[in-house]
Amino acid sequence: MATNATWTVIFDDKRVIKQSGDAAGHYNISDDDFWGQSKFSNIWAIQYQTSVDTDQVEYRDETSHSTYDSAVLGDFQEFIDRWDAAHLTRLQSDWDNDPRDESEKGARPTSYSS
Repeated sequence: MATNATWTVIFDDKRVIKQSGDAAGHYNISDDDFWGQSKFSNIWAIQYQTSVDTDQVEYRDETSHSTYDSAVLGDFQEFIDRWDAAHLTRLQSDWDNDPRDESEKGARPTSYSS
């Protein structure tokens, strides 16, 4: 797979990983309807926004690695939106579980955008 990816998606783990920048980390996305789409049936992993475009999509079979665009998987924003939603849930949980007074911890997060 390519190096220096901004995003990595691992289909067997149902995991979306933000590799760098604000709040880098990973979330497992529990949405079987999303992961079960037929367009993903032969995809092993995706590394998006990489240093080697032709090595962004890795297939389960012998299909050569390809660019994300040539794989015709739809807008990558689908993955980013799911990661952002999972991250917002974590931020809200952290806020809810913070024992400090609300005036000390500020407003509860209501949105997050990568």
